[in-house]
Amino acid sequence: MGAKDLFDTHDMPTGCGSPIYANRQPASDAAAVALIRRAGGLVLGKTVTTEFAFFSPGKTRNPHDPTRTPGGSSSGSAAAVADGMVPFALGTQTAGSIIRPASYCGVFGYKPTYGDVNTAGLKPGAWSLDTVGVFARNVPDVALLASVLSSHELELRSTDSMRPRIGLCRTPQWRSALPETVDALASAIKIITDAGCEVSEVTLPEQYDDLLEAQYAIMTFEASRGLSFERDAHGEHLSRRLRELLDEGSQVSHQKYIDAKHKAATCRAALDDVFSDVDVLLAPSAPGEAPAYTAGTGDPIFNRIWTLLGTPCLNVPGMTGPNDLPVGVQLIAPLHGDRLLLEVGQWLDRAFRAN
Repeated sequence: MGAKDLFDTHDMPTGCGSPIYANRQPASDAAAVALIRRAGGLVLGKTVTTEFAFFSPGKTRNPHDPTRTPGGSSSGSAAAVADGMVPFALGTQTAGSIIRPASYCGVFGYKPTYGDVNTAGLKPGAWSLDTVGVFARNVPDVALLASVLSSHELELRSTDSMRPRIGLCRTPQWRSALPETVDALASAIKIITDAGCEVSEVTLPEQYDDLLEAQYAIMTFEASRGLSFERDAHGEHLSRRLRELLDEGSQVSHQKYIDAKHKAATCRAALDDVFSDVDVLLAPSAPGEAPAYTAGTGDPIFNRIWTLLGTPCLNVPGMTGPNDLPVGVQLIAPLHGDRLLLEVGQWLDRAFRAN
């Protein structure tokens, strides 16, 4: 497997995508890496991350079109799995760093329920948001690796007779969906209904409308604290974009941070109502196909609220856009509904393949 270059490895350098830590050699493995090795897994190499898992691109290109971004921040992990270099890889998500690159690269990307996977030995970006996740080319491989990483029993049950209740959730960010994403969701809905399942419309409560602002306030506040040493002692080695983000975070008051955390907790408590009539939600994974490499790593706008809420999410590949590049769809399950999420993901993948 591949490990994002944010995870400590005792036998390989961990640079965090920054010249500050070029050739840094940790003395021990991150918890996730240690668990995989205990289970007999082999770490074949480290995969490229954006700078400290934020927005400044690394060297990795999209294997479907080298002029396009693979997404970020787990750029190398998504690309390595898509290109067949490794069967699965570790990534992290603080905003949209698993689901978005998985969509752009045409692989499965799984973000577990927040807190289910230990983050020890992982360079923190924002401790209230950082989540360890998995990239793979099929759902059973996702479940295999995820079972090693968490305490959950994720052995998938038969989905032959499954009739999942799926809710289309356009989210308040729907206007950012490009035509290929709108078309991908429409195609997915047709495949689901043709398979005998009903897709209902789920509208998020109004209190969810400003969750993007809450996520950004928490992310920048925590990043500005977590990267204090790098900012103060090695600021000249940080990209301008990261310095600007850290500057923004330093301007977020403690009261605004607490208010944002309270907002997240309130909306998290309302999730039972959101899922009252459905098993999972269906939503965009990304605005569209992977943008040009020179345009950055893409927009995590369709991922950030779910990262803030801590819900498990899965990118399911299978659609393509006007340039024949991958376009995925995102499934979201209730908190700790990880096994159900993966089972519905496997069911949907089989339905896609049958069409």
